[in-house]
Amino acid sequence: QVQLQESGPGRVKPSQTLSLTCTVSGASITTHSYYWSWIRQPPGKGLEWMGAISSSGGTYYSPSLESRTSISRDTSKNQFTLQLNSVTPEDTAEYYCAGGEKFGSRWEGDYDYWGRGTQVGVSS
Repeated sequence: QVQLQESGPGRVKPSQTLSLTCTVSGASITTHSYYWSWIRQPPGKGLEWMGAISSSGGTYYSPSLESRTSISRDTSKNQFTLQLNSVTPEDTAEYYCAGGEKFGSRWEGDYDYWGRGTQVGVSS
């Protein structure tokens, strides 16, 4: 059974860097042709795909967030990490990690596996 678990701070101050980690169990993040994504949902809004890292380590970002986003991985721990720089209150959201053969989609059904999400608030 594949499980994803997000971890990170529940609150970040404006202008700081948000760092979240997704720990994957039951599957390797190096599984061929698989992508591991970060997706968020601000309050009252729909899902927003942020970026992904592929099984080979390639990274892909939403154009609207690319300048502030970095995704990396630790294959020894089977984890991948999101860093979002210069956060503002508009970055307040539920953050999810997800895995599948697709990336870039904001539709829940396009991903095979989802974490339960972690709430992040940005305020001073």
